Amino acid sequence: VQLQASGGGLVQAGGSLRLSCAASGSIFSINGMGWYRQAPGKQRELVAAITSGGSTNYADSVKGRFTISRDNAKNTVYLQMNSLKPEDTAVYYCNAGLGQPSIDYWGQGTQVTVSS
Repeated sequence: VQLQASGGGLVQAGGSLRLSCAASGSIFSINGMGWYRQAPGKQRELVAAITSGGSTNYADSVKGRFTISRDNAKNTVYLQMNSLKPEDTAVYYCNAGLGQPSIDYWGQGTQVTVSS
């Protein structure tokens, strides 16, 4: 099983980016999916998560600016990021719980850089 993340890049403050993460391989079921980020010198933190039923939760710092969604037919999770701020600069990692019992898988990380 692999998670392939894409969509990162360099953007000016106030701009938007859309991250995608597709799961591939022998997948029988996907449970929760989410996005985490890690800035230099900081711990990895949860940005947003979505359950198999579509319930979402967000870090307070991104509420109202980021939207997580998923396409179960494509085994893909998205993160739409609007009104980006320099403090959003980090490596973003996707995460998915697969199978029963659920096992966590991680994508390779994609760099998001927001310039002021």
